[in-house]
Amino acid sequence: MRLALAEAELAPLTGDVPVGAVVLSPDGRTVLARARNEREATGDPTAHAEVLALRRAAEAVGEWRLTGCTLVVTLEPCAMCAGALVQSRVDRVVYGAVDRKAGAAGSLWDLLRDRRLNHRPEVVPGVLATPAAGLLTAFFRTTRPLDR
Repeated sequence: MRLALAEAELAPLTGDVPVGAVVLSPDGRTVLARARNEREATGDPTAHAEVLALRRAAEAVGEWRLTGCTLVVTLEPCAMCAGALVQSRVDRVVYGAVDRKAGAAGSLWDLLRDRRLNHRPEVVPGVLATPAAGLLTAFFRTTRPLDR
């Protein structure tokens, strides 16, 4: 999670929301890919940290199936990212802060554990949630003040 937090800290440099993600190989020690939100930087609405990390990990392993891999992300995945995680066949999703407005890993929806889907990764919530939430709070206080 500390590697994902380091990625998240870089996102605001391009005006992006501070979310970072890392994909670990099945051994749990080798980093296959890392990413941060790049929607503002690239103008791509799908450039969430999770999606970019999955793309890079698939490129690193040479196939789309990321069986045995773990995705670590600083914020609970949204519906789009949860869908990509199911499709990529990752075995485990570890996240930090809960997203009560768009979370799809247990808070608002629970797509990752929906029994109707063909793949259900293990979900580990709340890892280093306080520093992850702190990055988001600081970002939104600075970029979207309440008194506007």
